[in-house]
Amino acid sequence: MTPTPPLFLLLLGLIGAHATTAAVDVRTAAAMAAGLCKTRPTDIVFIIDSSRSVRPSEFEQVKVFLAKVIEGLDVGPNATRVGVVNYASRVKNEVSLKTHRTKAGLIKAVTKIEPLSTGTMTGLAIQFALNVAFSEGEGARIKSPDISKVAIIVTDGRPQDNVKDVAQRARDAGIEIFAIGVGRVDMSTLKQMASDPLDDHVDYVESYSVIEKLTKKFQEAFCVSDLCATGDHDCEQVCISSPGSYKCACKDGFTLMDDGRSCSACSNSATDVVFLIDGSKSVRPENFELVKKWINQIVDKLDVSDSKAHVGLVQYSSSVRQEFPLGRYNNKKDLKDAVKRMAYMERGTMTGQALRYLTDNSFGPGQGARPGVTKVGIVFTDGRSQDYIGDAAKKAKEHGFKMYAVGVGNAVEDELKEIASEPTAEHYFYTADFRAMTQIAKKLQINICQEEDPCECDSLVKFQKKVEDALQALTKKYILYFGMSKRIALLENKIV
Repeated sequence: MTPTPPLFLLLLGLIGAHATTAAVDVRTAAAMAAGLCKTRPTDIVFIIDSSRSVRPSEFEQVKVFLAKVIEGLDVGPNATRVGVVNYASRVKNEVSLKTHRTKAGLIKAVTKIEPLSTGTMTGLAIQFALNVAFSEGEGARIKSPDISKVAIIVTDGRPQDNVKDVAQRARDAGIEIFAIGVGRVDMSTLKQMASDPLDDHVDYVESYSVIEKLTKKFQEAFCVSDLCATGDHDCEQVCISSPGSYKCACKDGFTLMDDGRSCSACSNSATDVVFLIDGSKSVRPENFELVKKWINQIVDKLDVSDSKAHVGLVQYSSSVRQEFPLGRYNNKKDLKDAVKRMAYMERGTMTGQALRYLTDNSFGPGQGARPGVTKVGIVFTDGRSQDYIGDAAKKAKEHGFKMYAVGVGNAVEDELKEIASEPTAEHYFYTADFRAMTQIAKKLQINICQEEDPCECDSLVKFQKKVEDALQALTKKYILYFGMSKRIALLENKIV
């Protein structure tokens, strides 16, 4: 089963801060760490599958996932209440919405949950949540536009009962359902359970070992904070808070760029930029379209022209394919249209081979590269390379190329760091969700200042020295003239 992208970022609608993912994203990570998160009243019930197919060690990973999500919530009777329903062939109400009023007590209760290890009666579990877990007797609050009700189902198999009808009844009752599938889960039943739009409510991970990757964005979806106070926003220099949002500004001597976030003390100089894009099978066609939009977001920030930024595009999977070389398109419209036309390759992930192509071909004069111009490589991948990348990554940096590494989903962060230039923190980016790539595009800055010509600098110093010498000579002449004038005036007085 090929994974669909994790899309919990749009859980934002649950807390009513904004209706789009752009308002709350990776900027809120610092708020969670600093305890600055607040949430609207929300009743959340986790419905977790502990059937025979879920091994004890995997069930422990589910509990870790739950505990980490809870850790980022504003738990309290007037904020977020959390319940947990455990199911297999039977259903057990492990934690009621009314049971724990503190985060510590709630997490402790989660760690004590044991697997039931029988069948997979997912429909029965949803019915139990509808009738019992979300009842006022178990701590659910009265239905109100100000209180969200959310069910998060985690399962790894095909249900042994019907889920379609009961899930519809739950949704009709105002419960928003998110479905997380693991491993060999039946994707069609996930879609039957989840709320619309499905792209925002259905998530998939290949194994329980990577389910933790969903933690961060799930926490962020519930976090509302002063985006400037967190210190983790998109503004390069100055962040100015506004209710539920922010705007960026620059320090004296800097100019705010067209992207509204970055600042520059100089104009963009000539730059050769080559995108190296993973087109392997794991990316999936719908996500490949998001990757193309991400490329064009970055293109929008460049000064594309014959004398400034030139852009090339290379796609790779089991082989490497140049989509277009540097300098073929010298305006943004033609360039972005060419990116949109890029066809998805599929197959494997030979990142090392692609890096060698970048170093040996893409930045060569025969492919449009300009001598003496800054070279920038932007590598995107969503998985572990099937070949060795170390030598090629090292060679690219030894050639003086400025290398950015961007990873999504199952990308290996150690490989990304190996590709990225120093300082790594400024050249390496990772997100678990393809839909969060837009935030990376906002943060990735390729503004290059023209280096000083040492000859021009020497000339300037010489000119400055000449001016200083001339001023000193004039000063001496003035002093001499002033002294002579006084003497002449004295003589004139004596004669009179």
